[in-house]
Amino acid sequence: MWFFYLLSWFALLVQVCFVTVAVAAGLYYLAELVEEYTVASKKVIWWMIIGTLLIYIGFILFEDLPHTLTVCGIISQISHLFILKTYPYVVITSPSFIIAVIMLVVNHYLAFQYFAAVYHSFSEVLSYFTLCLWLVPFALFVSLSANENVLPTVAETRPLLDDSDVVTNYFSRKGKKYGLLSFFNYAKDSILPQRTKKAF
Repeated sequence: MWFFYLLSWFALLVQVCFVTVAVAAGLYYLAELVEEYTVASKKVIWWMIIGTLLIYIGFILFEDLPHTLTVCGIISQISHLFILKTYPYVVITSPSFIIAVIMLVVNHYLAFQYFAAVYHSFSEVLSYFTLCLWLVPFALFVSLSANENVLPTVAETRPLLDDSDVVTNYFSRKGKKYGLLSFFNYAKDSILPQRTKKAF
């Protein structure tokens, strides 16, 4: 009996490892897609925000959720729309980004408070958290790596460096990448073994 119990814990550990690798591979693929197609990803994120706003309007019309929960959700989606104005460049110190992060925390607190007090099925709670709280912030998080390979434009909110030569500044800054894709590339290079090809 104890052997089967230990085997079940070992199987759970193996399953967690497989799920972790699958999620990492999925994130890597999504980051690659976002870097390759920044205009299309901006449109997709914009439609996600509009869809989430429509869900909140549906909650106001058809459900009896607290008004603070729906109003905070609408405010967070509007702040996400303002973040998209400078996409793929995300300025972390911008008011829209700070408001979006604050509203993410407030929305989670209000949602946990509401769903702890009022019974809903697990699928309803999971659908609320997935579609209303996690979908757009997750898409914005994955798209943070998109600005690593985008050429500088006039739409940039601040100059790259003090010098006026945009191309030189871009290529001098190019070596310093801090994003999701560069993290996965670093992890791939440092963790996975490298194969050497035999030259005959």
